[in-house]
This record gives sequence, C-alpha cells and structure tokens, in this order.
Amino acid sequence: MTELEEVTLSMDEIEAVRLADYEGLYHQDAAGKMKISRQTFGRIVGSARKKMAECLLKGKALKIETQKKEE
Repeated sequence: MTELEEVTLSMDEIEAVRLADYEGLYHQDAAGKMKISRQTFGRIVGSARKKMAECLLKGKALKIETQKKEE
C-alpha cells in the first residue's frame, strides 16, 4: 500500500457518502443534515463518488482525511 498513489476523501465527502449511500437519504434531506444547500451536497457527493471510482478502477489507495484543514 505504501507504493500506491493515494486519493484523499475529505471529511465532508465521507459524510455525504454516509448520508446518501449508507443511510439512503435523499440529497435534500442529507443536505439539511449537513446544513448546506442541495446543490452543494450534490457537488460534494459527486466528487466523493468519482474519487472512489478512480481508486477502484485504477488501483489507487483511498485515504480518508482525519481532520479539517486550517483556513
């Protein structure tokens, strides 16, 4: 695993996937739980799904961000 290229999922991306795919919530309901717009939720979950697909299809390691980046 140490030689694989990594793709990193942010905490927001993990939460979006959890709400949409694991909990099965509609985007509008999931967005409400995250306190963001439905459009923003859609962009976040779309980005996460694309990253996960890239890892599966190209044999990359999936890394989960463990803390928020400082702004």
